[in-house]
Amino acid sequence: MTQKKKVVLAYSGGLDTSVAIKWMQEKHNMDVIALTIDLGTEKDLKPVEEKALKIGAGKSIIIDAKEVFVYYFIFPALQAGALYEKSYLLSTALGRPLIAKLLVDTAMSEGASAVAHGCTGKGNDQVRFDVAIHTLNSSLQIIAPVREWKMSRNEEIEYAQKNGIPVDASISNPYSVDENIWGRSIECGILEDPWKEPPEDVYKWTKSVNDTPSKPTYIEIGFEKGIPLSLNGKEMDGISLIQELNKIAGENGVGRIDHLENRIVGIKSREIYEAPAATVLNKAHQALEEITMTKDTLRFKDVVSNHYSDIVYNGLWFSTFHQDLVAYVLSNQRFVTGTIRVKLLKGTCSVVGRKSPLSLYNHSLATYDKGDTFEHDAATGFIKIYGLPTRIQAQIQLKALKKGETIPSIMPPRVEPTDMIEK
Repeated sequence: MTQKKKVVLAYSGGLDTSVAIKWMQEKHNMDVIALTIDLGTEKDLKPVEEKALKIGAGKSIIIDAKEVFVYYFIFPALQAGALYEKSYLLSTALGRPLIAKLLVDTAMSEGASAVAHGCTGKGNDQVRFDVAIHTLNSSLQIIAPVREWKMSRNEEIEYAQKNGIPVDASISNPYSVDENIWGRSIECGILEDPWKEPPEDVYKWTKSVNDTPSKPTYIEIGFEKGIPLSLNGKEMDGISLIQELNKIAGENGVGRIDHLENRIVGIKSREIYEAPAATVLNKAHQALEEITMTKDTLRFKDVVSNHYSDIVYNGLWFSTFHQDLVAYVLSNQRFVTGTIRVKLLKGTCSVVGRKSPLSLYNHSLATYDKGDTFEHDAATGFIKIYGLPTRIQAQIQLKALKKGETIPSIMPPRVEPTDMIEK
């Protein structure tokens, strides 16, 4: 007998990938190897492994990749200031290239000719997975069951029920959730109506503002070269620090994001995110950059951050452009060392203290009290030189305007003093 071909499936235990095991056996006649990757989910993955075998997978593998995820993906993105469209902290997007890498590695070690994922035909993840997989190994076949079978979510649920596949989703609870240590992504159901406020049952990591403490919680985060190393004066490994921050910030209702974002495939999608630790660390890191970077460096870093965020979101992690930007970011972060004090209260995260041994803030230059060392007399000459271009323009070009002619948009009409007297 001809031996069946093998396919390695990125298996989460959710509706799509659970149905995919059975579907690929029927449609492609392949042996399915379920690969579950732990990127910091709170759930016990042993039942997920057993579930895959029960559904029909020939083999079920779990890989603990939390440490790799934190130090090779999350912290580099934090250093880069990755924030897609000023809102999304890229929790799901950051996990995809690592999952793709582990899919390819497992396929090679297991002698599989194909890999599979549970992405839809109009989502971002299909792009991220397919591009990454074929960048790493172009010979592998990619199977995307959800993209192929074209079932609606309700039809998937019915298929699962018909085939005895246990799933958490139901027609009355249709949310699609992706979760890792850096955040939760929630979509589908009532969330597809951008006018509807997200119901409380979509949130798991963050308390409602009404249920949070009435007194503020203060925390201190220590950074070295842009990487968080301590919390409240205690040195911690990256995993523990993020987990602890998720709890503290979540208790204070911090980290809820309601974002209408532009997907890679060209559509707008309403997404709900929970990212307590990511929200706090991103804000603290930005504050530390403000005190340790020059004006020009900060502004150019914004440009780099936007490009970096697009690279991650658009699935181009393994591109040479990403390598080029990383080289800049690593240089840029050399002096981002210090401690940031953050105040958490009723869903808000505010930076209330900053200090760094490499701070560019000079108190004697900034103060208006005794000890002021700023050269006030130098300001007159500076202003004269700084304003020279506009002064020359006014003398030559503004005088050339016809009588009554004004510069559109920037020059308000003349207001006579009598017009301002109240009648």
